[in-house]
Amino acid sequence: MQAIRSLFIPKWSSDVRLDGKTAIVTGANTGIGKETAKDLAARGARVILACRDMAKAEQAAKDIMRAVPCPKVVVRQLDLADTKSICQFAEKIYNSEKALHYLINNAGVAICPYATTADGFEMQFGVNHLGHFFLTFLLLDLLKHSAPSRVINLSSIAHTMGRIHFDDLSGEKSYHPVRAYTQSKLANVLFTRELAKRTEAMGVMVYSVDPGTVNTEITRHIRRPLADLVQMFGSLIKTPEEGAYTTIYCVVTPEGLLQNGGHYKDCAHNKSCRAGQDDGTALKLWAASCHLLSIRWR
Repeated sequence: MQAIRSLFIPKWSSDVRLDGKTAIVTGANTGIGKETAKDLAARGARVILACRDMAKAEQAAKDIMRAVPCPKVVVRQLDLADTKSICQFAEKIYNSEKALHYLINNAGVAICPYATTADGFEMQFGVNHLGHFFLTFLLLDLLKHSAPSRVINLSSIAHTMGRIHFDDLSGEKSYHPVRAYTQSKLANVLFTRELAKRTEAMGVMVYSVDPGTVNTEITRHIRRPLADLVQMFGSLIKTPEEGAYTTIYCVVTPEGLLQNGGHYKDCAHNKSCRAGQDDGTALKLWAASCHLLSIRWR
């Protein structure tokens, strides 16, 4: 079984150091985000754990500090389901940080019952896409000031099943948890594509990542019999540490070896689905997102 597993989950490693660099990882209190933060801290980076649940974030920071020699780890509260919280987080970052080299938009919710954010957006679209869209908007000046810098957006293979429902982005007319999730993951890919065009001249590169099928808390809303299948094929599902490999790959790989705006999986460039390469849809989603958030990108 181990030999079969190695075919599906190839090992990857790098000894690149990140001393003097600063990274923000959203949703860093558990799963892929926590493993990403731990790896970056081990490379010498100053890592900001941006989390909604401060108790879990503080515990994650303690775990990282025990595992990593001389870590530089900071905890900051961030609720991506509330634009006021996002604004407060960004203000604290500008007041406390002189630079930001990596913004890793990792947090997410998946296949959950219908709910809305503090601003009335459907929860999965609101957190997975709009929350990170707004956060990136607010932190862009610091990313530009710190260039060369990178934004990494975590998507999913689920983006291949997604479609952007412009006539019902918040699922008010018709809601299905899987449809809402796949829409949000496609939105991550399209956001990456459009943002990359707008920031490349500033020295801010952007990548989207499919971490693979990973055993994390995000799957807690998955019902049986799908949960039974996950259990059955558990040996072929990535651990959170393995799920973080491609994110870290997009952090440490030299810029010239990465495609700006590209989609990555298993530590290699991996073309997104056709819908994820639609520039017209990406631009339309950009405009819709700005309208919903009442913002205007310069």
